[in-house]
Amino acid sequence: MSTLEQRQLGKTGLCVTRLGYGSMGLRGPNTWGIRTVSDEAAERVLHAVLDAGVNFIDTSPDYGVSEARIGRFLSSRRGEFTLATKCGCDPIQHADTLEIRHTWTADTVRRNLETSLERLQTDHIDLLQFHGGDAATLKQNGLIEVLQGFREQGTVRALGVSTKLPEITDLLKLEIFDAFQLPYACVAPEHAACMDEAARQGAGVIVRGGIAQGGPDAEIQRPAVNAVWAAAKLDELLPASMSRAEFILRYTLSHPHCDTAIVGTCNLEHFAENVAAAKAGALPGDLYAEITRRVQEITGAGRES
Repeated sequence: MSTLEQRQLGKTGLCVTRLGYGSMGLRGPNTWGIRTVSDEAAERVLHAVLDAGVNFIDTSPDYGVSEARIGRFLSSRRGEFTLATKCGCDPIQHADTLEIRHTWTADTVRRNLETSLERLQTDHIDLLQFHGGDAATLKQNGLIEVLQGFREQGTVRALGVSTKLPEITDLLKLEIFDAFQLPYACVAPEHAACMDEAARQGAGVIVRGGIAQGGPDAEIQRPAVNAVWAAAKLDELLPASMSRAEFILRYTLSHPHCDTAIVGTCNLEHFAENVAAAKAGALPGDLYAEITRRVQEITGAGRES
């Protein structure tokens, strides 16, 4: 049985599987109306993730009870995975919804780290990421220095940011982050050049939305990216033996600077399909090139190097 491919996450020294797990689906009552997951189901999923060989788990205080569940169910297996969480988060859990707020102050960032360490039942975070934010605010409020202080204390090993356009442009110019988390998929390729620039700086690249960002089979439907799929006639290129989800995920993994693609699902059958797709690896070069060409004709976006 083949194992999942691993890569160094930039210059962090962290070795991560190219398929990672995004834990937002474990968040409990939420604003988006997606079904909640029981503790028992969450425990099964989290152990299945590690049992399959996935060694990168991404979470956030914005994900409700996700951090607490990871700590409760996986603290005894802490040595088996790289743990990433986020800061700048000031969420409010109501009875049946989770209100997401971001507050860019040193007190919030320090509180985030303190509560994350407690919930995750660990003494360190491998990668602490700003959950959004722009370069000017992070600099003016001294938050970069706060994270650097965490790294010097040993409670955090690497510093990152989960971001998107247009904020990513100025954040890249700082050249201080060890990793960038960005949205990217075959039908939503606008961050491809940013991935190239991050890699040029020696930073790791974490892709979110490698499946969810597009495709008619996505759990959350996005009409705009579905329109790109249709206009580019990607169903014409879909091999008969390949699902759309596999097609999209393997395209993401084909980008040379995608170190890990985090995919979140609480469906064990879907998770097994994602593992199989990751083990199958990158798409054939000619297929990858033709997908890129077609989508670039529609969107004007694509990998520029």
